[in-house]
Amino acid sequence: MWTILGALFGAVCILLLAVAVYDSNRFVTVSYRIEDPRIRKRVRLALLADLHNKQYGKDNDRLLQAIRAQKPDLILCAGDMITSVPGKTMEPAKDLIRRLAGEYPFYFADGNHEHRICSDPETFAPMGEQFCESLERSGVCRLVNENVSLPSLGLRIYGLDLDRDKYRKFGRPKLSKEELRGLLGDAPEADFVILLAHNPAFFKAYAAWGSDLTLSGHLHGGVMRLPWVGGVLSTSFTLFPKYDGGMFEEAGRRMVVSRGLGGHTIPVRIFNPAELVIIDLIPKDRK
Repeated sequence: MWTILGALFGAVCILLLAVAVYDSNRFVTVSYRIEDPRIRKRVRLALLADLHNKQYGKDNDRLLQAIRAQKPDLILCAGDMITSVPGKTMEPAKDLIRRLAGEYPFYFADGNHEHRICSDPETFAPMGEQFCESLERSGVCRLVNENVSLPSLGLRIYGLDLDRDKYRKFGRPKLSKEELRGLLGDAPEADFVILLAHNPAFFKAYAAWGSDLTLSGHLHGGVMRLPWVGGVLSTSFTLFPKYDGGMFEEAGRRMVVSRGLGGHTIPVRIFNPAELVIIDLIPKDRK
């Protein structure tokens, strides 16, 4: 009896190890379609999040080719392209961003890792300054609680930068509509508002503030995914996070959460390959 159980346990462990190796070194492309009458012409977005300096092939050529194959109009980044470890290289992320920004308009919002290297120079200098200079030289539009209007498309893109306490582990931090208004101002009703907000935990506040489409990441798909359950572990070490990946709706407003392109701390994926997210925004006839 124990011999059989031991053999089964060993087989399961080998299977999980094989899946982890496979899923931790590949990505899939997922697509979403959103219609709204304020969108003035069809536009394709490529969403990047949580690369954490991961490389898919030499110089990230596999990822770059996959993005090019989708023919996006804009590249949007929801943060954590790097990992905030003092002295750790940022070159894979910087190089990918530079190459993409040379081909497409690129809009970037910080994740908790970019926020950390920029807000704590005593620990991370000169990483924050080097990364920001690299974005500027590449022609990236970095949005730190700022916005940019794209009137020909009917879009306004906001980038949200949250303090570190909104990412604390083992806790349930809160964010209100009023706090968002203080950071971002009022959301315009005439434009289709896109909010790059790294942490999806505050979706209800984002929707209440006025975000028509929130783009997030941060949770890495829950590290391991179970059928009919979803992601198992959040990056805050809470179990079964609600917004682990996919598209969600709140009061008619939507959020797309990327499962991310890389990982850190627990750099393993099980039944949870990385994601390149493509979103088509479609004009909807007014009635």
